Amino acid sequence: MTAHTASTDPASSFNWRAPFELLAKIAAGVFPPSLLLLVQRLGIAAVFFMSGRTKIAEGSWFTVSDGAFELFRTDYALPFLGPVPATYASTISEHLFPILLTLGLFTRVSAGALLVMTAVIEIFVYPDAWPTHFSWVGLLLPLIAFGGGRISLDMLLKLP
Repeated sequence: MTAHTASTDPASSFNWRAPFELLAKIAAGVFPPSLLLLVQRLGIAAVFFMSGRTKIAEGSWFTVSDGAFELFRTDYALPFLGPVPATYASTISEHLFPILLTLGLFTRVSAGALLVMTAVIEIFVYPDAWPTHFSWVGLLLPLIAFGGGRISLDMLLKLP
């Protein structure tokens, strides 16, 4: 078989990459990076904010529950921080940083703080939950690397 024969053969001229290239082109237009960063910010913010809300006493806006203090005395005990400051630090962080991420304000700092919190949770609290924590890291790292994107207060205020 010669090179000329192979190029005119219909089976060898079929571009099997074409459907994938078309899908990639459509996806790049439908899902611009700023939209993806917005979805990442909202997704990871929801995870941490909802966790923070479980530490608040029922019927209050921001009173830390007795159950939260007990969790940090027992299940969430950290070797480097007492239960009371750990409870307050966690509860405040799980409210403040998700709100900032939602707004796209101080995105890199907020994502970095939640990344540190994720590492602490993974190392000291739930070491077997690495698949979940790894998915959080996958949402946080691009926010640290790229910031909040065009749909953020960071962009409006020209913050890095």
